[in-house]
Formats: sequence, structure tokens, C-alpha cells
Amino acid sequence: MHMLLVALKQRMLDARRRLATFGVGLLLVVLGYHVVFGANGLFVYQQKRKESRALQQQNQLLQQQNLALGEQIKALKSDPQTIEKEARERLRYARPGEVIYTLPPPRPDPGQGKK
Repeated sequence: MHMLLVALKQRMLDARRRLATFGVGLLLVVLGYHVVFGANGLFVYQQKRKESRALQQQNQLLQQQNLALGEQIKALKSDPQTIEKEARERLRYARPGEVIYTLPPPRPDPGQGKK
């Protein structure tokens, strides 16, 4: 009877050890899944880094455009040649004695849309 109790106790310890090992393994699998696919996982992190790089490039482009527009504004306020060029092109101004010819915009070709 004593041997039977010892064998039963050993089986219970083995079963408990297997159950604990399975529980730890399951916990590791769930944790690994969360690390890779979770709300703040690796895939989301990579996507956010890609989005961050795109936004940085867009920001750099907008800064360059802003600088160019600032230079254009400065030229339009102070550079006589730039002011004259804009007045001639946009407002169709002419110097005394000059004649400006303007052509009508080209008509769309009716056969252009057909193939």
C-alpha cells in the first residue's frame, strides 16, 4: 500500500510538472503572438516607421517649397526685374510704344479622344 501511495504521488507530481510546462509554453506562445501581431507589435512598428519616413520626406519637401516661395515673395517685393516680369506676364502690361499680341488658347482636337 505504501508503494501504491508513492507511485500515485509520483504520477501526480509528473502530471503537475507537465501541466506547468504546458502552461508556460502556452503563455510564451500568446506573448510571442502579442509581440509580433499585437496593437504595438513588430508589424505595426514597421508600418509606423515607414509612415514616419514618408512624413519626414514630405515635411522636407514642404520646407523646400516654403523657402522657394519665400524667396519669390522677397523678389516680388524688392526686385524690379521680377516685378516687371510678373506685371508683363500676368497683367499684360506693356511699356510705352510696345504692342502685345495674345493668341487664343488652342482648341481641343475632336479626334484626340478617339483611338
